[in-house]
Amino acid sequence: MSDSSPFANCGGTQKGWLRFKDTMARDIPWMRERFDDLKSQNLQWEPPTLESASTPSCTVDGQDMIMLSANNYLNLTTHPKVVAAAVAATQKYGAGSGSVRAISGTMDIHLEAERKVAEFKGVEASLIYSAGYTANVGLIPTLVTGKQDVIISDELNHGSIIDGVRLTKASRAVYPHNDVAALEQVLKQHSDSERKLIITDGVFSMDGDVAPLDEITELAEEHGAMVFVDDCHGEGVLGDRGAGIVDHFKLQGRVDFEIGSFSKALGVQGGIVAGSEQVRTHALNHSRSWLLSGSQPPGVAAAQKAAVEVLMEEPEHHARLWANTDHFRKEMESLGFDLGMSTTPIIPVMCGESAVAKQLSAEMRQLGVVVGAIVFPMVARDKARVRNQLSAGLSDGQLNEILVAYEKAGKIVGLI
Repeated sequence: MSDSSPFANCGGTQKGWLRFKDTMARDIPWMRERFDDLKSQNLQWEPPTLESASTPSCTVDGQDMIMLSANNYLNLTTHPKVVAAAVAATQKYGAGSGSVRAISGTMDIHLEAERKVAEFKGVEASLIYSAGYTANVGLIPTLVTGKQDVIISDELNHGSIIDGVRLTKASRAVYPHNDVAALEQVLKQHSDSERKLIITDGVFSMDGDVAPLDEITELAEEHGAMVFVDDCHGEGVLGDRGAGIVDHFKLQGRVDFEIGSFSKALGVQGGIVAGSEQVRTHALNHSRSWLLSGSQPPGVAAAQKAAVEVLMEEPEHHARLWANTDHFRKEMESLGFDLGMSTTPIIPVMCGESAVAKQLSAEMRQLGVVVGAIVFPMVARDKARVRNQLSAGLSDGQLNEILVAYEKAGKIVGLI
């Protein structure tokens, strides 16, 4: 390192670097003021630290807890076959691919995982992204060109969809949540648009309700529109085999773009675009978030394939998830909790005010259960809730502990 380097006087030690780092720190007033404003409203994020595997019994901030706030719906993060596949591939291929997929980073195991996903979903092809977020922000801008096109989006769509839409120059229209009649009116108003793209979540992550994708698809066909569904919370959850919302409504071949996720029910990491071979080719050639991102580590790619195989070969995980979901919903309703519009393993406890949701979450933590408080601005000011995400790995005993805790905490905060 030359003497002109800013690190030259650090002595080459960690202690020296830390002294130098301290001299670099300076106050940025607008950042401090913005964070202070969040704190004044008790809206700042203070993420807990998970100190074990993401399983129903886990260690959070040094305490033994029951996890009811993870996306690990099928409890596959620790499945022996998934873990073994990741270990074996890492030993064979190394920790990383060394490149983006478009140049030299596509490995045979990436292609094997994509073929397995397509087989599972009953479609021609799939393409795997680094995350569901990068699938949305990378693909949506490639599907429209300008103001002559229109994107029609459900008002409660995920933030990654909103970000993807913002990257386009297309006209935009928003329809009330799951309101098919309103969607039809919007389509009629934009009948002269060159390209019409309808975008909806499959399972809405805050409320746990499901899009009427069958009706949306019929309207799209009637009005010459494309259909784009983000099914990240339906992957492994909806459908007879857990193949997602398109399978749930038997719409294979009629939904143009199906986005999925490995990082939720499938227990690994990564995003999915599934559909026709033409869609895969288009995304591969035009989606910047795929073209410019390093490819998935070999261990992740192997685990992705293994997770899909587990779901195909061991349907009992999917069945157990829904048994736990149905039992929890029934018992919580009998206790008097308002569970909103949920019809899936995402089950909110509606609290109204943000302070009530935060208090309920804190009381549950004291009783050994991790649940997430969802407050403004993530939801409307009067729609705060505590979100529960059921798992196939929860035992009957753990479900009973959770219900006992909710009865105690619900009475403390005045919800029941």
